[in-house]
Amino acid sequence: MRKIKGKSLMTAAEIDLALARMAAEIVEKLGPVEEFAVVGIRRRGVPLARRLCRRIEAAVKRPVPLGILDITLYRDDLTAIGNRPMLRETLIDFDIDGRSLVLVDDVLYTGRTVRSALDGLVDLGRPRRVQLAVLIDRGHRELPIQADYVGKTVQTEEGDTVEVRLEEEDGEERVVLLRRGA
Repeated sequence: MRKIKGKSLMTAAEIDLALARMAAEIVEKLGPVEEFAVVGIRRRGVPLARRLCRRIEAAVKRPVPLGILDITLYRDDLTAIGNRPMLRETLIDFDIDGRSLVLVDDVLYTGRTVRSALDGLVDLGRPRRVQLAVLIDRGHRELPIQADYVGKTVQTEEGDTVEVRLEEEDGEERVVLLRRGA
């Protein structure tokens, strides 16, 4: 585990509280009877989606389908990330046609990751609607995309980096802002 220095944006407890609030908002908006599913964008969107899904299931008292989406081949910067990008499996073992989906990611920045995810979903079917849940919204959109459920909105500058560190992926739990040039 590497130690990251920067401004702390969220502790483990604050992440947990934000996810609890977001899950409650999802249940309130989509209702306990609507057929919907949660889909996490690989990498850190997946553990966040799992956590949200568990909370939603506890509230609606029924299973909620959970999917995992790899967007690597849908990225508009695929040639810039290397000759041999790491492909991971997309695991969506339910029909998305006519179903509402909650797409989950860790940080919303330019909107390009979400655009790639939407392209990937359309290849799998035609959902009734797609809503977006993100732990951090840091602004600076390049595409007209906005989140329906946000854990925390953070003001950043263009060169800054927001790192979401999750126990499942990183062995620690926190969100850190790294300032450009710091």
